[in-house]
Amino acid sequence: MSSSLKIRQEGTLDFLSLGALIHRLDPGIIPFRKASECHIHVSGGEFNVAANLSDCFRLQTGIATAMVAYPIGDLIAERVRAMGVRAFYRHFDHDGVTGPNMATVYSDRGAGVRAPVVFYNRSNEAAARLKPGDFDWKTIFGSGVRWFHSGGIFAALSATTPEVIIEGMQAAKATGAVVSFDLNFREKLWKVFGGADHAVQVIDRIVKHVDVLVGNEEDLQKGLGIPGPEVAAKSKLDPSAFFAMIDRVVQKHPQVKIVATTLREVHSTNRHRWGAVAWIEGQTHVSPTCDLDVIDRVGGGDGFAAGLFYGLLSGEPAGEAIKLGWAHGALVTTYPGDTTMATLEQVRAFAKGGSARIQR
Repeated sequence: MSSSLKIRQEGTLDFLSLGALIHRLDPGIIPFRKASECHIHVSGGEFNVAANLSDCFRLQTGIATAMVAYPIGDLIAERVRAMGVRAFYRHFDHDGVTGPNMATVYSDRGAGVRAPVVFYNRSNEAAARLKPGDFDWKTIFGSGVRWFHSGGIFAALSATTPEVIIEGMQAAKATGAVVSFDLNFREKLWKVFGGADHAVQVIDRIVKHVDVLVGNEEDLQKGLGIPGPEVAAKSKLDPSAFFAMIDRVVQKHPQVKIVATTLREVHSTNRHRWGAVAWIEGQTHVSPTCDLDVIDRVGGGDGFAAGLFYGLLSGEPAGEAIKLGWAHGALVTTYPGDTTMATLEQVRAFAKGGSARIQR
């Protein structure tokens, strides 16, 4: 891609994320109040992108995060290895009773007119204890990292996690890595950890270091403190409201080169209409749209980010990069869990207009 977004051609790691690892308990379509069993998914907004880029897109990726020495930590670490992601852990011991813990997210899938329900147990979470100095960024980036990524979920966990993000971003910038941030604004988290005004202050300090920003219209308003658009969207798939906000984003953060997001119109829990848009250095790009029969909506946005980043890292034209993100995000919603089960060939085929006809 011809751009002032300077992406290193080589590096030991194509992509490095900084964020919290969690385990998600999923009772399927049964609400938790009636559940008798759950599936366990290993997740984390920042980890999901690294896992997708490794498992589907065959890039060399890593995650800098907290890890606790107890069976839940072992379970999570095994899944990190299975997805081919290199781990840079700050290790914590568990006291056998109170923690620190690897966070738990509870999320059923809903069905039909019944929406999914998500709630957390992030009490005494190890990742919230991470602080500047916990990672040897000089050594990590010294081997060559092409792209560094973090997100708003990790930023919301404590007073110290935003400082770790800024420390990592400064180290990334010093070595020429591209820096991205997914706003991923979660009102439940910020309400506990500082409130709306605090969120804007924290995220503003982080985004000053960012080249590529992922976030929808609401994320931009609540995360960046930017007023809503004067243009009213005709539908959830209408990109005009999103594009109307970009001038305000760039005015506040002129170093940002790319802003991208998914567009989703929810007809029912299992039936969505799906699209994506991106502003790339003054040019607007809109993906195709498609109807989704959704198995599990969690992780679709991270799937989009991974496909988009892969396209940019691979030197694809901007329009093709957003289509790869759109296609991969769509496919992720057809699998249980938060991370990909797609292959690169499937993503490329769908991005080019593939169908659900049986493959023999």
